[in-house]
Amino acid sequence: MSHPPLPVATRPPSFAIAIPQVWDRLPVDAAFLQAFLTRAEALGFHSAWVMEQILGQAASLEPVTLLGYAAAVTRRLRLGSAVLLTPLRSPVQLAKALGSVDQLSGGRLIVGIGLGGNPRIYPAFGLSAEGRTRRLVEGLELMKRLWSEERVTFRGEFWTLENAAMEPKPVQRPHPPIWFGARQPAALRRAVELGDGFMGAGSSSTAEFKEQAAHVRRYLAETKRDPSTFTIGKRVYLAVDPDRERALARLREWCGRFYGNPPLADRVAIVGDVRACLEGLREVRAAGADLLLLNPVFDEMRHLELFAREIVPALT
Repeated sequence: MSHPPLPVATRPPSFAIAIPQVWDRLPVDAAFLQAFLTRAEALGFHSAWVMEQILGQAASLEPVTLLGYAAAVTRRLRLGSAVLLTPLRSPVQLAKALGSVDQLSGGRLIVGIGLGGNPRIYPAFGLSAEGRTRRLVEGLELMKRLWSEERVTFRGEFWTLENAAMEPKPVQRPHPPIWFGARQPAALRRAVELGDGFMGAGSSSTAEFKEQAAHVRRYLAETKRDPSTFTIGKRVYLAVDPDRERALARLREWCGRFYGNPPLADRVAIVGDVRACLEGLREVRAAGADLLLLNPVFDEMRHLELFAREIVPALT
């Protein structure tokens, strides 16, 4: 049975920026990272975001550690993860770490979670991929309770606590906003049922995101949830360069290192001069994105300034 299209949210767009996290040269240039974050805050970006890749050939910083660093060098910028692979982590330890980041940031954290797209990595963490969805759901319930209850007694399939306390609680009450990364309809429904937002993956095309966002809007309508209480975002790999082929070659190289898939850049990235990039971002916005997470993967400071000067004003 076909469904009529649901209206796309018409709230004004918000603009976020990806924190430089994957490094071509080591050691990490912490002075550049600080300058980037403070400049993003000064330029008025809504938020700055990390992602997670613990194993891989790309030199990618651990996300919770990076969020703690970002909290120390900013004052107003919201800080998000898109996404943490929570089934691979202890929810008790993660609740403590994220609660500490929320305290250090003065209540600016957004917690994005997901399953990840590569179940083959689970044995490296001493786990089986079997039951990973149940682990995610149970772990999130446990984290929420540790963040909001004075004492927690919990008997789940995977974790057991008896009259356990965790302090300090996050600044944000009852807990920081929870966003989901998801692709499949069941996971998108779970995002609406358990979360406060959905972030479309950078590795999803605009067409795929459009379908995902339509599912989210449908589930919001079916559950009679106020759409204003749920944010739809999209990470967009973006390269502004009048020489499109030059920029695309650099994006392919980056996707090869991070995803092991150089041609992914051709399918998902928005590349070209300012006009072409604006056209591509307008398509993402029309597909349903309330928040655009702009993610340059090279020349990050140049892109940051250009986004603030030519991209954001044209889309606002």
